[in-house]
Amino acid sequence: MGDFMAPPATPSCDARVRRSLATWPQRPPGLPRNVKQPGTWLRARPDSWTRATQPFLKLPGSRNLRTLPDGLWLHFSDDPADPYADILCIEACGTLTNLLDKRSRFAPSTGCMQVYCPHPWLLEPSTPETTVPRWRLIALFTAEPVGPVVLPVRDIRVVYGLRSDHYQGFCESQMPAAHEFFCPMEALMQPGGDQNPAMRALMARTSAAANFMMLPEPQPEAGAGGEQAAPPARSTLHYKRRRKPKGPETSPYRLDSLCG
Repeated sequence: MGDFMAPPATPSCDARVRRSLATWPQRPPGLPRNVKQPGTWLRARPDSWTRATQPFLKLPGSRNLRTLPDGLWLHFSDDPADPYADILCIEACGTLTNLLDKRSRFAPSTGCMQVYCPHPWLLEPSTPETTVPRWRLIALFTAEPVGPVVLPVRDIRVVYGLRSDHYQGFCESQMPAAHEFFCPMEALMQPGGDQNPAMRALMARTSAAANFMMLPEPQPEAGAGGEQAAPPARSTLHYKRRRKPKGPETSPYRLDSLCG
């Protein structure tokens, strides 16, 4: 009798989702540019080509317990005097128990979640097509970081991918929290899922600007005579931001074009 050959292992749903998300762009697909999030978006997880440890989420003072979302996008503040990060997470949930566990990790709390950015990850380029290190794309940094960077999380949005039967049941009987969004898991697995109009519309609703009826336009930093231009009376937003010269390789528009 010949040797028994075991059938090849079928990738788990989580692995298939991560494989698909690794092809998505550095900026979440469909997310509009707006004054609420004027900084740089980078895909932190998954990253199939980098050798460095990828960023992860943690609680202050915690050394062992980490949250590793299947997909993690970071929006970095553009103001060195006010460092923070906004996060957009994507979680594939194969079971309802898994969904309840992951929802509990992102439930509103009086504590502050942190994002840990390893030093080697900041020094590596974001894509194989460029040699510009990630930290140069982030206006938050005025010089090369000398160690890992830990930032407080200002805003959290989470997209949960559910099996079709679970998704149908959740739509019929459950209510999501304000930071939660849901989609069928198949939409996260399909090739070119970031170009799906329905997915792009869902991701656009995760924007910090989606909670406002309208947003004021940014004002110029200086008036005609060189004096600082005041914001309009209808707005209390402060628009003065550090302007960092951007060449063609360090521009976020250039980064988007490299990543789809």
